[in-house]
Amino acid sequence: MIELRHDVLNFSFPEVHPQAAIGITFQRTLRIPDDGKKYALPPGLGDFPIQHIDDYASVLPEDCLIRGGVIIPMYNSEGLWINFQSNGYPFAIKIAAGKINAVTGENLQNHLNSDPQDYLILPEQPWIDGYNVGKDVIRQFIAMPLGQGYSAEEQITGTGEYGGIQIIACPMKTERYEELQKKRRQKRAIKSRGKFAARLLPL
Repeated sequence: MIELRHDVLNFSFPEVHPQAAIGITFQRTLRIPDDGKKYALPPGLGDFPIQHIDDYASVLPEDCLIRGGVIIPMYNSEGLWINFQSNGYPFAIKIAAGKINAVTGENLQNHLNSDPQDYLILPEQPWIDGYNVGKDVIRQFIAMPLGQGYSAEEQITGTGEYGGIQIIACPMKTERYEELQKKRRQKRAIKSRGKFAARLLPL
């Protein structure tokens, strides 16, 4: 289930597990110069407002309405990074722009690939700030008009068919999560017993 609440895109999978849920926000930030130099992660300037695309049916092109989803207002002078709000339940997340995978730079596929890995793992990774284009090199998410050859989609595929941002969220299977939790409880119990035994040692 996907819900929009207070500018947070919420993904929940109660059929998998009551805790299988994450929230996603889009953080407004400064646009970094595209000059080949390395820059630190720019500061977050607050959440972008998110709106249902159907609320703007009268002013949006038909292809946008057919795809559905949500929209955010973004100037060409701005950048964004995507923030993940996790309660600790493990997820595999795919982020793409124009159906180009931000992790691999290849066409987005619906299934998960581990070699090479084409997804992020939550809660280990709390955000993603752009495309991975090489070792320790990221290209920022920015807004560019389609049809002018600037988007990653157009540069890689030669067309600007999709645009936008695509998200695929896959929660860990229930059985695997319960097994993981059991192992964590066992480790905590062993660690707790070790501390208790240490307190009983004679001086």
